[in-house]
This record gives sequence, structure tokens and C-alpha cells, in this order.
Amino acid sequence: MNSPRRRGSWEPAPAARWEDAFLTGNGTHGAMAHGRTRDELIVVNHHLLLRPNGGEQALAPDLAGQLEDLRDAVLTGRAREAVARQVTAPLQWVRPFHPALALRLRRPATPVGGYRREVDHRTGVLATRWDGRYAETFASRADDLIVHREVRTGAVRLTHHWQLDGAPEESDVRTTATAEPGGAVLRTDVRYPGGSGYGYTCWTHVRATGGTLRTEDATEDAAVHAEGCAEVLLLTRVHPWEDPPPPALPDHPYPDLLERHLARHTPAYDRVDLDLGAPEEHRALPGSALLADPDTHRPALLERLFDAGRYHLLSSAGVLPPRLTGLWTGSWDTAWSGALTCDANLNLQVSSAAAAALPEVGLAHAAFVARQLDDWRSNARRLFGLPGLVAPAHTDGRSGHAYHYSEDHPLHLWTAGAHWLLQPLLDHVDTTGDTALADTLVRPALAETADFYRAFLTRTGPDGRLLLVPSYSPENTPLGADSPISVNAAMDLAAARHTLTATRDHRTADRLPPYRVNADGALAEWAWPAAPDHQQHRHLSHLHPVWPLGEINPLDTPGLAAAARRALHLRGSENHSAHGHLHRALTAARLGDADLLGEALDAVLRGRFFHPSLMSSHYPGLDVYNADAAHTLPGVLIEALLHSTPERIVLLPAPPAQLPRGTVRGLRTRCRTTLTTLDWDTARGRVDAVLLADTDRSVTVHLGTDPDRPPLHLDLRAGHPTPLHLDPTRS
Repeated sequence: MNSPRRRGSWEPAPAARWEDAFLTGNGTHGAMAHGRTRDELIVVNHHLLLRPNGGEQALAPDLAGQLEDLRDAVLTGRAREAVARQVTAPLQWVRPFHPALALRLRRPATPVGGYRREVDHRTGVLATRWDGRYAETFASRADDLIVHREVRTGAVRLTHHWQLDGAPEESDVRTTATAEPGGAVLRTDVRYPGGSGYGYTCWTHVRATGGTLRTEDATEDAAVHAEGCAEVLLLTRVHPWEDPPPPALPDHPYPDLLERHLARHTPAYDRVDLDLGAPEEHRALPGSALLADPDTHRPALLERLFDAGRYHLLSSAGVLPPRLTGLWTGSWDTAWSGALTCDANLNLQVSSAAAAALPEVGLAHAAFVARQLDDWRSNARRLFGLPGLVAPAHTDGRSGHAYHYSEDHPLHLWTAGAHWLLQPLLDHVDTTGDTALADTLVRPALAETADFYRAFLTRTGPDGRLLLVPSYSPENTPLGADSPISVNAAMDLAAARHTLTATRDHRTADRLPPYRVNADGALAEWAWPAAPDHQQHRHLSHLHPVWPLGEINPLDTPGLAAAARRALHLRGSENHSAHGHLHRALTAARLGDADLLGEALDAVLRGRFFHPSLMSSHYPGLDVYNADAAHTLPGVLIEALLHSTPERIVLLPAPPAQLPRGTVRGLRTRCRTTLTTLDWDTARGRVDAVLLADTDRSVTVHLGTDPDRPPLHLDLRAGHPTPLHLDPTRS
């Protein structure tokens, strides 16, 4: 392997669009720096900034009294008319996420030479350098603010630029600039239109070393001027009015602010490293050059996207897990409201968190779930008249009420959501041994979800098996059917079976129907003959028992795994959304299908899904800013190299041709064991690994997913490294 490499990215020119801006974040605040030398814009984000649209007071509809009639209608082929009776109002989107404003820094026009803008993933610092001048920005994990420093950049005029793309002109906005001891403060108060009473405040405190600070408190253009200063320090914080006021600003110089931040960010980021042996001349290229020719630069590009994906995931997880856009946007017109979309996207984005040694992401997800449980209980009562938990398919992060649905997308009837959203927490608990979280949140929430299924499962089929009705497979419709609502969606079956089994209700779980294999030999999306498969769709919900559950896998259930693999190969890409390609790749990894995983990876790398910022888009051709590909790609690479259960470790389950050799360090497994090193070279037939267990335990270790290849049975001792030397050419 090559020498240790720098982990970050750079560009030789400023960002042409906000989508190209480099990103920093601490899980609450985010910043997007364009890197301009004369008229810089640093977009400021806050995870909980939401524009009122009526959704702030919305509840799930009260449909409990219609449940039995709905079931009768679905079972007799009248689902659409029954669902239509429930949909009596226009689609209500969740409150849209939006930026706060931008820090606008106007500097004198000077010749620019030696330009470079960069992001350091190990530190979270964004830097712009030219002709001995530089500016740096980071979002402090320790002090929850955005820190910006100007060094030798000349005179600077700072304003709050609120009129970003799509900003509602009718908002009540007031900005003031005032002197304060040791500096100045620029303050903007924004009251949303419509009389809701909601709004937010953004403060930027300005401190200078040497020179002078002057405030300009004009009604239309309040500003702070810094002149002749050796250094200017800006400390920015946002306060959504729905939340308690923030604490007092820390009184620390820049080196202390940075050191306090690094103490939290860098150790988290450094836990895992992927080295694919890329040529040093490729590693030295800007990100845009790697993206322009992904085939030539494949190892270097995958290294950088892996690093960037872990960085962006860590940076966007804190008060919430990541939104569709992480925690960043430069527009008030964010696609799909910038929501947390829970029927696929959120779980895909956090898919790497446990194995990639980012428990911070798991804890952010846990906090999100815990805050919403009362709303999930309300959903179960109002929608179905039942106890337990029903999670929404879309949420703004504050409200968990299931009010976003339509006749064509009846998301209010999706019952697998609570189980789906608890699954990442099960991985977190298995990986970290966080018994406190398991006892206070995960097990009780699973028990409540099981309560829902026991109350919900009242209908039976001709064979005496329990029926899941109504049943919804997001966001698909059986071929030729007039409604997405049907019976026994495979995802619902998997969620119900796993929830009941995990809570030791085997009696009810055993009464559920088996998965169905259709005439094509494929795992069917509905275990209901009257619901034929519609294969041209972006979602892969029916393969939930493969990924993330692992209930179906080549080692334990080879027959069903073959049917699942057939289903995966039959599935189309529909609109070529990034989450569809990467969901396919995650599932292919679990099935040991390296070729299909490689095809999905190629589709994303060759489809122009990544901006120069290394944040991604939802569609090919950089269409619609979206974090799905950026955050999910590390999970795909990890799943190609490692899968684990509480008793088993599978090394190299599906290494595609794009990964012929490499080294990964620090991956965590669900059997409380760290894969401190995995070093592989398929051409030389060499696989070396070192395992380090947290506690004494016995595990089986498989190389690949061939059920005929005997595994190793190991007794691991806590704290004692166990080296393995494996030959993939031997059975």
C-alpha cells in the first residue's frame, strides 16, 4: 500500500453554484463556502429551520373507524375507492427546510494567484488560499457555532445576505449592526410570512486583531467594516424561535476554538480508513478532475468519495440524522421539502454508520426516534384505532405525525415504518454494546411495535395464515392494479415477523405467511397472488428481508437467496435515482452478487451524480441536490468488504471488479469486534485480517458467501488481536 494520504478534497476555482460549495457541519449548524476572493458567500444552515406551511399543526387523519371497511374493500378488489374516501384534502407537504442566510464578505479587488480552495475531512475546516491570503471556516462540534477567520485579506465588509434563491419577499426581515466591547455584532431577525409567529435570529459576532471595526446600521444595508486588521474572527449562530435561546457565546481565541472542535471531530473521523492503492498522482488531483474521468481514476475517486461520504454523514448528524440534503441547502425551494424521507432514503443514508464506526450518527438517529414516539403513538390510534407505533414516511424532523399522503401514494397506510426506523438502532446497539440505549429506547419501542402488529393482525386467509391488510410496498403499485394498497407486502411481512420474533412472540410470528416466489423464480413484492410484480420501479422494499435484515442470505437460506437475487436482476431502474442504484448495491452485497454491485456502482460513478463539493444529486446529470449517493456510497463499499451478525463475520462477501485490492482499517462488526485491518489482493489470492474483540466471544468467520466453503470457528479474547491469513482460491 502507499504512504498515508491526505483526506480531503480541493478545487482550483471558486464554486460556480451553491451546489459546488464545500461543506462543514456539526450536526446542528452547517456552512457552505463558495471560496470567492472578492465577494465571498458562506451560506449558513441550521438543521431545525423550517418554514411554516400548515404542517406545524397537522395530525394524522382520524380514520380508525374506517379500518374494517377498508380491509373488506381491499380483499374484494375495491382498494382504490376505499382509499379515495380517506383522501379528502390536497397533499400536505411537511414544513420545508431552508437556509438561514449567507455571510457576505466583500474584499478589495486584487490580482489573484496561487488560488486553491479545499476541505479537510479530518478537521472539518474549509479553506480558501491565494497570494499569501487565506480564509477558514468550520462548524464547531464543541461550541455549536460557525467559526470563520480572515487572515491578511485586506479590508472586509460583512453583511447578512438574506435574499437567497426562493426567499419569500413577504417575510419581515430586520438586520442591525452594533458595536460591542471588543468587537461588533451583526444581527438578523426573520419573521416568516403568514402570521404564524415563527421565525429565527442569526447573530454574527465580529472580533478583530489590530486595525479598526466600524458598524454601518443602515436600514437596508447594515454592515460591519474591518480595516487594517491582521485577523478578523466571525462567530455565527442561528436560533430558531421554536427552541430555547442558545447559551452565551464562548470567549476563546481562534486556536482554542479550533482545538476544542478537533478534540471531538478528528477522533471520530479517524476511526476508519480505506486505502485502495490509488496512484499518488491521481490522489493529488482536484475532485472535479477525478469525477470527469471516473474509469481512469477509479481507486482514487472511490477513496475520496468514501472519505467525503463519512465526513458529510458525521457532519450532518447531531440534533437530527441527515435530511435529504444532509443539513445543507442554498435554496428556499428545496426538493421534497428537504424532509427526512423515511420509507427508503434515511435508512440508506445511515447504512454505514454502525460498521463505519460513527456511533454519533446512531445517537442522532436515536434522539430523532425518541422525540417522535408520542407522535407515532398518535398515528397508530388515529389511523388504525390501535395501540403501538406507526411512523410517518415523511417528517420535517420536529413532527412525527403521518399527514403527508395522497391517493396515488397512500403513505398513511404504511405500517412497517416503525420497524424500519428502529433497525439502524439495533445495528448501533449490536455494534457498540450500548445497553443503556437498548433498555431505555430500542427494546421498549420494539415492544410497542409488536403491540401494534398483534392488534393489527386480525384477518386470516383461506389457509388460516394471518393477513397483513391493508398493506403498502413503498412507493410501488402491483402491475395492472388501480391502487398501491394490497395484501401481504413483503416488506410488511418482514417487518412484522422480525418485530414479533425479536420480542419473543414466536407464536404470532409463525402464523404469518411465507414469502412468495413468483413464476419467474423471483421473490415477489407481495405474498398475494392477486398482486403481480411491477418491476420498473426505483424502490426495492420487497428485499427488506435481505437488506438490512439479513433474514434471507446465501449462507442460511440459499433457496430464498436465489429467488431474491432473481428479483434483484429483474428490477428496473425507473428514473435512475441515486437511492435506487445504491439500494440495489447494498442488497447485491448481502446476496454475494459482486457483478450486480459493480454495475450499480458504475451507474452512480458514470452518471454525474457528484458535484465538485462531493455532495451528490438525486438524478443523473447533477439534477436535484441530494445526499443519498454521498452518504450511502461508503455503506456500499463496506458491505462489499464486510458483513456481520452478532455471531458471524463475513469477509469480502461481494468485492466488485472495481476493488481488486486494498486495505480497510477500523470497521466495526455486530459481534462487538473491530476489524482492525482487512488487507486483500484478489489477483494474488491473499486476504489478511486482524480481529479485536471488545469481550470474550465465539464467532464464525466466512470468506465470501459460498455455503459450501467451511467457515473458521474462533474463540476471541477481549483485547487480544487475532490475525487471519486466508486464501480465497481454496475451499
